[in-house]
Amino acid sequence: MTKRASEHGPRPLRAFVLDCEALSLAVRGDRKMIAWLDLAARGEAEVVTSPMTLVEAYDGRTTEQRWDWVLSRLEVADVGKDEARQARRLLSDAKLHGHKYAIDAVLAIIARQQKGQVTIFTSDVDDLEKLVPESIVVKRV
Repeated sequence: MTKRASEHGPRPLRAFVLDCEALSLAVRGDRKMIAWLDLAARGEAEVVTSPMTLVEAYDGRTTEQRWDWVLSRLEVADVGKDEARQARRLLSDAKLHGHKYAIDAVLAIIARQQKGQVTIFTSDVDDLEKLVPESIVVKRV
């Protein structure tokens, strides 16, 4: 008799970090992004983003109910002085600066804080790959 995968121990934790475009796709009902959110709803992954990403992704054409539904399936990371300092250092080390990279740097810090297999869903693959170690997967949306 063979054991099912769940009987071999806990599944490896997976974490998905969403940038503005990934969050916007989820709010608009993109099937692929909804599938990732469903994994979180089933407890198979964590989905996390930054408070700034929520502000950046807001689109007044989307209903409040839709936003609430998506937000109920993800965590919003606490971002304070320490994370801001770490993000600034990341940008400095990568020889990047300015508002174009600020939220990406914060997302990179959030991704680095996650446990298990971490994937960042983003439209800025090139920028984020400069800010995270190779162990973090950066996937284009």
